[in-house]
Parts: sequence; structure tokens; C-alpha cells
Amino acid sequence: MDFTLSVDHEILRDSVRKFAEKEIKPVAKELDKKEEFSYDTLRKMAELGLFGVFVSEEYGGQGMDYLSYIIATEEIARVDGSHAATIAAENSLGIGPLYYFGNEEQKKKYLPKLCSGEALWGFGLTEANAGSDAANSKTNATLDGDEWVINGSKIFITNASTRVSAGVTVLCKTGTRSDGKPELSCILVESGTKGYVTHEMHDKMMWRASNTSSLFFEDCRVPKENLLGERGHGFHQMMKTLDGGRLSIGAMGLGGAQGCFDMALKYAKEREQFGKPIASFQVNAFKMADMALEIECARLLLYKACWLRDNNLPFSKEAAMAKLHCSEVMHNCANHAVQLHVFTKSS
Repeated sequence: MDFTLSVDHEILRDSVRKFAEKEIKPVAKELDKKEEFSYDTLRKMAELGLFGVFVSEEYGGQGMDYLSYIIATEEIARVDGSHAATIAAENSLGIGPLYYFGNEEQKKKYLPKLCSGEALWGFGLTEANAGSDAANSKTNATLDGDEWVINGSKIFITNASTRVSAGVTVLCKTGTRSDGKPELSCILVESGTKGYVTHEMHDKMMWRASNTSSLFFEDCRVPKENLLGERGHGFHQMMKTLDGGRLSIGAMGLGGAQGCFDMALKYAKEREQFGKPIASFQVNAFKMADMALEIECARLLLYKACWLRDNNLPFSKEAAMAKLHCSEVMHNCANHAVQLHVFTKSS
């Protein structure tokens, strides 16, 4: 087995890391404090090619593999979670369903602008009582002639209420199946459609500089051609989308953990007590060793899941495992880093 990254992957990591350090790090704290979505850094991320990373060039994408996208997300998350959330949600959840399930007309209409960063797109799945239980969606759509009439609401939807948000993919109940279970379909709703209203959410505990919204549909009418894929296949489309999305969330956890480690290591080498750097004290060295070990294990698990996906092999289980483990590793590393800073500053 070969565990080395390609030259292209290494160049990508280096370029995104330098970009994040130069363009995002100086403004991240202030944006988080103000809960401000930055259109300036959005434009710069788009110019770097961070949207549509895995989309073919035919539709305006970068034509890279999924691992490239995950590495890019990881490096943005190393510096700031809010910007990483914008990248992860837009690629996996905004662009993904259109790219994998849209017809040719839908792809050509929406993907070029989304891949260029000119526009953003939301993933309308979560409701107040239908988060993990996505099949319990209450938003409904009725076919009236040549139009779908949508009523309902969504919550915690990323990238849906910016001034460049072009629309959202909405999971709706469109009928009842023969087995009595709800028929769920995905329908595309463009921003500005009558009966569709978005409200930006504030006072979040994290990712405060990313755009999060609640969506409302009241007799919202869209053409029947806005159905994404086949009628009744919406739940399957959403679940397949989330498989890839779990990899990007894993990347955010991994990147955040790496950022914690890097900051802690730098501080431990600079801070002195009793005439020597605190990194030389065994208790702190153990913390750093634990962090490095967990990060390395998390990266191997995440990259393996990406390798499976890029080689068209089953990866759902590994994606879920990577998301869970990388998130826990970030928590552990953040805890170690905070303890190291607080303990030594108070000593």
C-alpha cells in the first residue's frame, strides 16, 4: 500500500494553507465576533478554485478528485471553521445534488455559477422535528397542473440567505407510497420565488461567520420541471449526498484539530517557566504526543474513506466513522490546547 499523497495533492495543500493564513486568519476573529458573512473572502476562495472542486470542467468545476476537496476543506478549517463550513456545505450539499442527480438542463443552468462562486445554493433538508429523522419531513409539495405548490419550513440551512444565494434544494413530501410511507422528492426553488422567504439566524455558538438560515414556503409555486431526478427518490438523493458530506465534516474536524495542535505547539515552545520552554515539561509533552497521535489516526481514517469513494467502492460506513472520529479528535485536541494555555498562564 502507498500512503503518500500525489504531488498535486501536496501542492494543493500548500497553496490552500498559505491562502488561509494570509487571507482568512487576519479577519476570522472579527468576523466571528460580528457574526458577519464575508463576501470578500468568498470571492477570494472562489478565485482559488475552492468551489466545484470535484465537478467536471464541462460544468465549470475543477475536475479534481474528492480527496483534493477534502484536503482543501481541512486546510481552511485549520484556520477557521466558519469559512470551512461555507466551503463544505456549498460543495457537498449545494453543488453535490445538482451535479449527481440533476438533468442536463439543470446542470448547465446552475452549476457554472455555483462552481465559479458567483452564486451559492442551499440544502433544504432539516426541519424543527426532522433532523436525524429526515424521513419525517413535513414540508409538502402538491402538483397543480404544471407547477409544484410548496408549503412548510426548514431550519439550520447553510448558504441560503446571502445576497448571492441562488436557491435551495428542498426535500418535500409529494404523496404517499403504496406501503403507506411518505413519498419524498427533491424540488429546486430559486431565490426570489413568490412564497419563498429566508431569515438569517444569529447567536450561534460556532461557525458564527457562516450563513445559516430558516426557510419558509407558503403556497410557493415552481415549475414541475424543477423536480430533481425522479419523483419519490428524494430521500435516497439526500442520504447519498450526506455520505459525501460526512467526509467534509470529518475534514473540518481534522483541520480544526490540526489547528489546535499547531497553536499549542508554537505556544509551548515560546512560553518559558523555570528558565525553559514549557514544551520540555513531561506533562505538556504527553499532551502534545496524544494530540499528534490522534490527528494521525484520524487523517488515515478520513483519507481511506476518500480513497474508497474516489475508487467507486462502498464508503458509507467509513464516511460515518471518519466524521465521528475526526469530530471527537478535534474536541480532544481543543481541550488539550486550552488546558495547556490556561494552566501555564496561571502558573
